Amino acid sequence: MGDMRFPLGVYPVEPMQPVQGYTLTFEPSDGDDDEGDWEEWPDRYVFDAVISAERVEPLCRMLFSLMPGRVYPILDVIGRDAYREIDPFVAYDPIPMDRFLDAVRAFRGFFFEDGMCGFGAMSQEPFFYVFVDEHKIVTVRGQADLKEKIEGVLHAFDLAVCEEPAGADAAVHEHRSVVIAPEDRPELLSFDEIVERLRHDWRLVLNIDPDTNVDDDGRDLGVTGWRCIAVARFAGDEPPRYAEILLRAGSLNDAEDLAQDATDDLIDTLEGPECTEAELVASDRLRPEVFKAMAKEAGAKLKGHMTRVGVVSARFL
Repeated sequence: MGDMRFPLGVYPVEPMQPVQGYTLTFEPSDGDDDEGDWEEWPDRYVFDAVISAERVEPLCRMLFSLMPGRVYPILDVIGRDAYREIDPFVAYDPIPMDRFLDAVRAFRGFFFEDGMCGFGAMSQEPFFYVFVDEHKIVTVRGQADLKEKIEGVLHAFDLAVCEEPAGADAAVHEHRSVVIAPEDRPELLSFDEIVERLRHDWRLVLNIDPDTNVDDDGRDLGVTGWRCIAVARFAGDEPPRYAEILLRAGSLNDAEDLAQDATDDLIDTLEGPECTEAELVASDRLRPEVFKAMAKEAGAKLKGHMTRVGVVSARFL
């Protein structure tokens, strides 16, 4: 539309007038930096930039070049959890910048075109944060002495300060995944497999309170049905195997503990190469009617009320 190209995976579905540019605001410190809490950010300037889709990747390359040698990756995924719109993953341990950039290059279509994910990275010394959301709008946060450098990069892309930049999110718009992996092309990674690999390589964890079970509005859900997926890796050339565990639990921690035990029990039934690693790659809550349908498909007989905690079904896929 006009001089603006939208990503393949997120685009307006009504006429609009896109506006490229950025807003600039100031955010005060979140707390006492001396306490050492990495989530308490210092005073910083915030830039929200809208730019044509073909220029998002070059802009990010320039911004990432301002980061130090170790960073904390961030990944947001519009996932399958019935009570949460976005799965927010973060790394609590920094990784080398080259490992982060290797993944960005390997999955560039996923990161810069897919409308179901957002990604970025942050550093502490100096404080610097770059995030590309699911609309491919670029948000930059930087401590005060980085302001001129960030502005220099944005100006190099002919972006100027404006009151209301307008990207896909400024109109009625649609999100979709652009990753296609047909069943007869096993060498291609699916959306879920890319997320799984990023979680492993970037050491990502789900950034929610693992001891509660609430929806996006903060309402306590109590005990819900869960579908957990685990991967078991084996010695030698044996391919990995995936397990599906259906269970009821009242928190993410409880669900993952039950799923891990069930996975270990499944692995004990196998013969052949030794299992070298078993980890959970997905833990999603299900609405009651969906949970019951999946349990029936898995051949499980539901016993007791939905609030009864425990594993309902465990099987290799």
